[in-house]
Amino acid sequence: MELLNTLVDKGLRREPPTREEALAVLATADDDLLDVVAAAGKVRRAWFGRRVKLNYLVNLKSGLCPEDCSYCSQRLGSQTGILKYTWLKPEEAAAAAGAGVAGGAKRVCLVASGRGPTDRDVERVSRTIQAIKEQHEDVEVCACLGLLSDGQATRLRDAGADAYNHNLNTSEATYGAITTTHTYADRVTTVRQAQAAGMSACSGLIAGMGETDEDLVDVVFSLRELDPDSVPVNFLIPIEGTPLAEKWHLTPQRCLRILAMVRFVCPDVEVRLAGGREIHLRSLQPLALHLANSIFLGDYLTTEGQAGKDDLAMIADAGFEVEGTDTTTLPAHRADALAAAGAGCGAHGEAAGGCGSAGGGCAPCGDAATSETSATSETSATSGASGTPATSDTVPATPATVPAEAAPAAVPAAAPAAGARTDLVAVRRRGAGTDLPPNA
Repeated sequence: MELLNTLVDKGLRREPPTREEALAVLATADDDLLDVVAAAGKVRRAWFGRRVKLNYLVNLKSGLCPEDCSYCSQRLGSQTGILKYTWLKPEEAAAAAGAGVAGGAKRVCLVASGRGPTDRDVERVSRTIQAIKEQHEDVEVCACLGLLSDGQATRLRDAGADAYNHNLNTSEATYGAITTTHTYADRVTTVRQAQAAGMSACSGLIAGMGETDEDLVDVVFSLRELDPDSVPVNFLIPIEGTPLAEKWHLTPQRCLRILAMVRFVCPDVEVRLAGGREIHLRSLQPLALHLANSIFLGDYLTTEGQAGKDDLAMIADAGFEVEGTDTTTLPAHRADALAAAGAGCGAHGEAAGGCGSAGGGCAPCGDAATSETSATSETSATSGASGTPATSDTVPATPATVPAEAAPAAVPAAAPAAGARTDLVAVRRRGAGTDLPPNA
């Protein structure tokens, strides 16, 4: 397909596709799916090789959130039967983080339900970050605490937080149909606060909430413009007791097309395969590793994930390798921009050559019906010179040049997708906040 050749060439130049090209990826036929995966896989391997970064979630405070995010099992008035507990002590959180690190996780994501942290909460999380760093010097820590107030991002950075996560989740046009207790603009502001404080920013989306292809393209182009280092792609888990409990719209094939579109729009960004992958991708999960270069290990915030040992086996069987702490993640040009003057992702402007440099565009933190995720501030040890993708056996080092080319909407209702596996949804009953060992 000429479209795919064009998208590969653009991805290797860090040039965004047009909106029409992005929509065309989502509209490809199942007969062309392997071609789509192969094309996006060339871009993924060019910038990230065959490495897979592992991330591990620690839910510091579960449930009892005053926000009304329709996808979230921790929302206001939730009747989902999830675990509910107040703040873990720093030593408890450090022990939980240790389980993920032992399983190979390079980054620990500290998440707390709620609209946003109080100053006392920031101090509590700061002590937790310090406790984790004392035991695991090389681990990266990402905080995901909701909307930030003035000065809180700087305090978290000074405490040792490497990154901050706050997802856009869906398009600005449909945001009001998903959440009413805060705005899309609130989320954008918090991501920019994290960037301004010098933290690596992580912001992504949730697919499967009834959005259109246009909504998906809108949010991914908005993310490119915001320019986070990491873009987690969550697939909605419709948990019984939430307003979106009947939203079973995804198939494994659609999930792969969504991941491919994100990779083409944000070619040199860490794309994370996040919540819902087990339920919606199922046996096609290994194919998704050709598109995403990062996943979560084990369980999520309020639901069970695939066993950690199965994650590791899947990575090895698919011909990929777990990224170690001695290997950096992001391509050199992105990491250099992040490190420059401690400017965070805000340094990824046109001069710095970041994800948004080509003129295109690459959260309170609930659990995206399972999880909201972390970010990264690393460089790529396998990259060539600044701004140059690492070469591989399938991607040329120097790609050929190709010519470049309102009101909130209600989320539409739709019948469940054929093959939906509602039986795979399981509330987490182990790990953080319990006396049972985690699934790491």
